[in-house]
Amino acid sequence: MPSHDLIAPLDFVHTRYVLADQVLTITLNRPERRNALNWRAYAELASAFQAADADPQVRCVIVTGADPAFCSGDDVAEIMAAPGGGIAARGAAIIHNPPTPAAIAALDCGKPVIAAVNGAAIGWGFELALYADLRVASDRAKFSEMFVKRGLCCDVGGFYRLPALVGPEKAAELLFTGDVIDATEALRIGLVGRVVPHATLLAEAGALAGRIAANPPLAVRALKAGLRRCAHGDPREIGGWAIDTIRRLAATDDHHEGVASFLEKRAPVFHGR
Repeated sequence: MPSHDLIAPLDFVHTRYVLADQVLTITLNRPERRNALNWRAYAELASAFQAADADPQVRCVIVTGADPAFCSGDDVAEIMAAPGGGIAARGAAIIHNPPTPAAIAALDCGKPVIAAVNGAAIGWGFELALYADLRVASDRAKFSEMFVKRGLCCDVGGFYRLPALVGPEKAAELLFTGDVIDATEALRIGLVGRVVPHATLLAEAGALAGRIAANPPLAVRALKAGLRRCAHGDPREIGGWAIDTIRRLAATDDHHEGVASFLEKRAPVFHGR
């Protein structure tokens, strides 16, 4: 994914940024596209997390989507099937790509992050939920690491966070199959901490955020830093490798078939080339 210049929250187009009572709510706001991410949305998301980290008034962050979805992943038409070659062509001259800025901004944010998953969290939407410290799911939530269906691998979250949450074997199953799981299954395997009625999702996430925000911010930040020390691997190294691999896979026939079959609403036929 590309590097980006910081965008001021007042200039956001696809993202709502609302601070109230020391809790910042970041809302992906492309409901007509099920909050699919284009390059501008990625840049806004990265800027939002960086702004949250720098603002002393922010003590906790909620990230969610405008109904009906949390985030349906990359906008296939604007990113994967874009004129000029899509993902593979973007930054093609770079030998080793940096990790996705939005992923690193979310992971680096020193404030606790709660994902309020209000609907489908697919592909990079699943990744975004993984970057949060806590996940509260609506009973309408669905999850899928669907990258394999497009002939790609996941971003840093699937490698760095998913195995720690659900175990290496379940993580492998979710990544290798691209299966869709519902909120009940997500709770059973430990992917989310709680499932609540859709109508009360933001209230429940807000109450949790409020309890966190009421605690001393320096101690909370230290606790988050300590938890990160328990994680395995370097997210920047893992993320850079993931983007290098995504760009290589994006040049394959199987990726083009995965995109074409999605746009044409038919079953894909993959040939391993």
